Amino acid sequence: MRETGRIGVDIGGTFTDIVLFTDRGRTVSKKTPSTPDHPDRAVITGIRLALDEAGLQPGDIVGVLHGTTVGSNAILQKRGGRTGLVTTRGFRDVLEIGRLRTPGMFDLSWDKPEPLVPRHWRCEVTERIAADGSVVAPLDRDELRAVGAFFRDEGIESIAVCFLNSYRNPAHEREAEAILREGFPEIAVTTSVAVLPEQREYERTSTTVVNAYVLPVLRDYLASLADGLAAMGVTAPLYVSNSNGGLAPAALAQEKPVFFISSGRAAGVAGAGDLGRRTGVRNLVAFDMGGTTASASLVKDGELSRTTEYEFRAGISTPSRFIKAGGYMMRVPTVDVAEIGNGSGSIAYVDAGGLTCVGPISAGAAPGPACYGAGGDKPTVTDANLVMGFLPERLAGGSLTLDIGRARAAIDRHVATPLGLSVEEAAFGIRAIANANMARAIRAVTVERGLDPRDFKLLAYGGSGPNHACDLARILNVPEVIFPPAPGVFTAMGMLAGAIEHFLIRSVHRPLDRIAAAELKAVTDALAGEAHRELAARGHGREAVGLRFEIDLRFTGQDSELQVGFDPDRLDDEIGAMRPRFLALYRELYGYVSDGGVEAVNIRLTATVAATGEGAADIWTRTDGDSPDTPAVTRPIYFIRGGDWQETPVVERSAFAGTMAGPLAIESADTTIIVPPGAEARADLTGNIVVTIDD
Repeated sequence: MRETGRIGVDIGGTFTDIVLFTDRGRTVSKKTPSTPDHPDRAVITGIRLALDEAGLQPGDIVGVLHGTTVGSNAILQKRGGRTGLVTTRGFRDVLEIGRLRTPGMFDLSWDKPEPLVPRHWRCEVTERIAADGSVVAPLDRDELRAVGAFFRDEGIESIAVCFLNSYRNPAHEREAEAILREGFPEIAVTTSVAVLPEQREYERTSTTVVNAYVLPVLRDYLASLADGLAAMGVTAPLYVSNSNGGLAPAALAQEKPVFFISSGRAAGVAGAGDLGRRTGVRNLVAFDMGGTTASASLVKDGELSRTTEYEFRAGISTPSRFIKAGGYMMRVPTVDVAEIGNGSGSIAYVDAGGLTCVGPISAGAAPGPACYGAGGDKPTVTDANLVMGFLPERLAGGSLTLDIGRARAAIDRHVATPLGLSVEEAAFGIRAIANANMARAIRAVTVERGLDPRDFKLLAYGGSGPNHACDLARILNVPEVIFPPAPGVFTAMGMLAGAIEHFLIRSVHRPLDRIAAAELKAVTDALAGEAHRELAARGHGREAVGLRFEIDLRFTGQDSELQVGFDPDRLDDEIGAMRPRFLALYRELYGYVSDGGVEAVNIRLTATVAATGEGAADIWTRTDGDSPDTPAVTRPIYFIRGGDWQETPVVERSAFAGTMAGPLAIESADTTIIVPPGAEARADLTGNIVVTIDD
């Protein structure tokens, strides 16, 4: 029988990561430079390299699992499709009014970001649905057709349709969609009832607009990638990582891209949860550092931290608990991640006040850090790490040679000379500032939620995460750091462990004590039936589908909810248990509870199909051979500002076993692990390297 494999793909700001995992347990990983203008080119190149090394043919691939930043970059760079909004008369400015918040209470100079749809492309039509779902005014079809013609003449590529109270009665939105698709087939149409059939006019409008704005870009990209895969002979289905850490068919991502804005990043957190379950570690801080950003998320008691909304601001997605306003709101299921604009490519500079700053601007893949020799002349975190010896002079398996002379020159010109420091002292400061910035992300998901980082282990991955993780552990007093197999391509590996997911939601807005078990059962049965039909159409039988139900609960008079899980087969008991569960969760998050009434808002269903294929459960369980008694190579590293350089043993990851004390550099094609003086590294039985941090 021929060997087959699945491929995980993660596109980052600097590198594109490829992991090939076969049904015989073989793993091949590749890092190729990203191609921002045509991201699919780096994907195709990386897949070819992985197949060649594995000795497989394109036809041997049975699944391609993909995480992409195309959607988030479209918002960040304002390069989405030309988008129009059709809404109820009198509500064209909902998108601009937003939540009436500002990011900083005392920042009087703040300018609100421009809406993704300018006002002259936000058009009103006559129609009205009441709060109870009754029709107040019918849809004026002639007005709608006139709006469609206006959009066509303006070169609009995508239309968002969001009518008042449509979540109660979707008839008008569905009629509008049919009219627009028939009369203007060249324009994409997104309705709010298709992406977010729940209350809150601003959140629903914003989510629908983001979907419409990103749709042409992600649709065309995935179509181009599919064509490239087909041209090289890959006929396997293409799945895309969603913002919740699961997978969905590419066709769904092309239709509902708002669910995929954080594609890729969430797969790493899902992989962390899967690795934790398989290795018996229930409390983890998942830390990911790439070329552009660093992020942190929690795995607590074996469960991923998730939320139902986040805000995209200047390239940063902020979970609901930390929303500051001033961004683009998306109310979709997402892994709860705190992200900060600090990565290995973040540019360091001295501001007008003489302070050294690092990020959020990044050198990216082009021109990249100064040491790449590709035209970049600004110092980055990578340049600082190279100067201090934390990085070797060749990266990505030797395919990228770093120029330490260019790195020193950039740091000297832009940081060291302005501050009157040596190049080494300036480099040390750049790394220290980057570490302090990234520690903020970890504090956001631990300390700011009343959790002690010392109760967690730090799981570090990403191309740069292992280089900085032990420094962060010392800053936060985290006792242990875990480095998984192939941490530099961990997110791509996480996709291979991901489950296929399908989300559904129904509004049930009323006091919790007025919901009967029979009524709730009717809703859950309807949702389950719809999910099974959808997944059956994709080839997944009922026995393979898992269902997870949650109810959105809040105190009466509040405007934010918490999700409480329940068993739909035990509703007589579960309804009585919902309030106590909600109160316990509320107290855990906020430190107190009210004695007021509790109301239900929505019922949510997440239907999942677990990863399949022989060996799928063994992605994290591999060892890397035996280590030599004495490392053959050393490299001087500048660990302490003003101190002596320390000759540091350098060990290949594939040859590391047993226990070794720091200082130590453990290198592989995808990353470099730095074990500082006073720490100790050991290899466990599943291929992880665990570093114990001294007190």
